[in-house]
Amino acid sequence: MTTQNISTTVGDPTVVAATAQFLSPVVLGLQALTINGKQAHWHVRGANFVGVHELFDAIVDHAGGWADTAAERIVALGLPVDARLATVAAKAAPTAVPAGFAQSIDMVRDVIADIDAVIVDLQAAVDGLGEIDPTSQDVAIEILRGLEKDRWFLVAHVAE
Repeated sequence: MTTQNISTTVGDPTVVAATAQFLSPVVLGLQALTINGKQAHWHVRGANFVGVHELFDAIVDHAGGWADTAAERIVALGLPVDARLATVAAKAAPTAVPAGFAQSIDMVRDVIADIDAVIVDLQAAVDGLGEIDPTSQDVAIEILRGLEKDRWFLVAHVAE
């Protein structure tokens, strides 16, 4: 009987590693947005409470789903992802969301700032993955498209 070795990575290991370098910060940022978005959801107060409270919940759901999509892309290529809470806390951008209650206009601005930090990593992934791994670039583009829409919905609450 012949034993066949099965590669743990799909494709060139150098390309896979480069892809993970672009997508890992996205995973961590989205995991942080999930946690901090829930913090905002619980502690928002003031004008348009229900609308902002529910919007934060939707953003949390989206961020968690997108984190899963990006992480599963890395894992599908054969590399692990470290998105444990300690890793997220150590490597994700600091949050603007406060520990306690805040008025909706301030909380919306804080969540927008957190989204903007993730968008920076997403844009780097889109720019960097084009020549390396177009399929992973497509994943980053899709996440960016959705996150920009969520950002637009929040900006509408604070725009004058």
